[in-house]
Amino acid sequence: MAQEKQAILIPDYLTVRELAELIEASPIEVMKKLIANGIMASINQQIDFDTAAIVVEDLGYEAQSATAVAVEEEKAKAAEAQTWRKIYTEERPENLQSRPPIVTILGHVDHGKTTLLDTVRSAHVAEGEAGGITQHIGAYRVLHNGRQITFLDTPGHEAFTAMRARGAQGADIAILVVAADDGVMPTTREALNHARAANVPIVVAITKIDKRNANVEQVKKELADLGLTPDEWGGDTLVVPVSAQQGQGIEDLLEAILLTADEREIVANPTGDPSGIVLESEISPHQGTMATLLVLNGTLKRGDVVVAGIASGRIKAMFNEAGKKLESAGPSAPVRVLGLSEPPLPGDTFEWAKNDKVARQIIDERKEVAASRQVRPERSFSLEEVFAKFESGQAKELNLIIKVDMQGSLQPVVDGVRRIGETNKEKDGIGIRILASDVGNISENDINLAGASGAIVIGFTVNVDNAARRIADSLGVEIRQYDIIYKLFEDIELALQGLLEPVFQDKTIGVAEVRQIFKIPRVGVIAGSYIKDGEARRNARARVKRGNRLLAENLGVSSLKRMQEDVREVRSGFECGIGLNNFSDFQVGDLVEFYVSERVN
Repeated sequence: MAQEKQAILIPDYLTVRELAELIEASPIEVMKKLIANGIMASINQQIDFDTAAIVVEDLGYEAQSATAVAVEEEKAKAAEAQTWRKIYTEERPENLQSRPPIVTILGHVDHGKTTLLDTVRSAHVAEGEAGGITQHIGAYRVLHNGRQITFLDTPGHEAFTAMRARGAQGADIAILVVAADDGVMPTTREALNHARAANVPIVVAITKIDKRNANVEQVKKELADLGLTPDEWGGDTLVVPVSAQQGQGIEDLLEAILLTADEREIVANPTGDPSGIVLESEISPHQGTMATLLVLNGTLKRGDVVVAGIASGRIKAMFNEAGKKLESAGPSAPVRVLGLSEPPLPGDTFEWAKNDKVARQIIDERKEVAASRQVRPERSFSLEEVFAKFESGQAKELNLIIKVDMQGSLQPVVDGVRRIGETNKEKDGIGIRILASDVGNISENDINLAGASGAIVIGFTVNVDNAARRIADSLGVEIRQYDIIYKLFEDIELALQGLLEPVFQDKTIGVAEVRQIFKIPRVGVIAGSYIKDGEARRNARARVKRGNRLLAENLGVSSLKRMQEDVREVRSGFECGIGLNNFSDFQVGDLVEFYVSERVN
């Protein structure tokens, strides 16, 4: 059996010296191979991939284009991230058909997102339905050159990320709106980070080009600085100047959406079991629960039983965005439905159920899972677990969000982390993906992005906003804070190698004040105490303080009684008897602090 050749990733251009280092050969040997193939090149001369591939193949290796491999990896990431691709993975390829692309609009608050949506809707709604959209249902369809496009009428990266955080991603394409008179804003960069984290292809709409102070070329330069190089500049980002007020560029924007959709091969099985996501829901005083569903696979029919989150029901009636009654709705169609037991949450996925009994069983299982998570939220990811998650196949790379105190610190931190990721990727296969990096304290937006993407937030000499800390606790997002850059790099390196040990710190859970001393034969000294704050626990450790002086610490709790009964815990506002191992020198007024060791986030 022929031995399998070792694959070598080769960049588009490299010098003869770099090629020699890549394949661990001498530059002289590489130059000889080039001369044998009629190519004269010096050691520092640059050669292209095709030329390098000749040498690599002659030396017994398999040449692969690093650029092509990177493109395929990005496609694989995008496929893995998108809800509809997960839905149809078990569908037979012969049953899959193209479906209309679903588009969301992201960008700065004043850059014309809503105006752009209104202009597209008023000019391109399906024939016979113009002017008929009288109710907001969260999405609508437009017609361009005989092809449909579904727009999500919920612009904003907050809504987009909230949907991802609930396990759904309805958008196939994101339009990033940037005003020609204002340029790239901090919110623009945030929106871009959220779209990139979701692996959604981006089309840029430069709006307000009719303004006197519009500067389209300057905006293109700012976009290129963010890695969105316009296609006319040799990049791969479609950038379309538009004026929503004058209707200029709208046709070009719709064409750009369809071109992007054709590259993505957006498909579904119209004959499969219907499933999709919830866009909106409400309780109507006249009709009951109304929910807007976006069908991603299959065909939803009136009379079907569906489960959406922890709501279920048989669809009694179904309406399109124009308020017309429907009997069925296929892939990419937004519909309002009647018949669910309660309003599901936006971002919940919905699925078809065989009957009401099966639907109830699914809901019971989901409620059990939800109840367990309320008791103790699942940590989405921790730095110590990176290697183990990779080994078990649960993770392919480490997602990071980086926040630093000053602009001068940002690039060194980001470059250092990237170098670690590139080195480790070659060595062990675990890479690093930086979803966002910016200056400032760790905010709610950072935590929401981390929660939706399974990322860890790294802070360098910055603080964490109180609201961000609360959300991180509820979502199980890990925040790592550092003051020394080398410690930051060291922890990430150790985590990628599976050597980083968890860090624990003591957390005070309760404080008791000693009010009376009891000496009990064969038991010892018991401190009659009042719990001033938090709670006393039987399985916690304790320390005793007298004024500002620490008398003893790391003491085990030998006895915890309330009303002569042994108890496991006593809460604030109640009295109890406390006995400690190896300590009996209590005085009235002493404070007993109870603490536990917890892993540092």
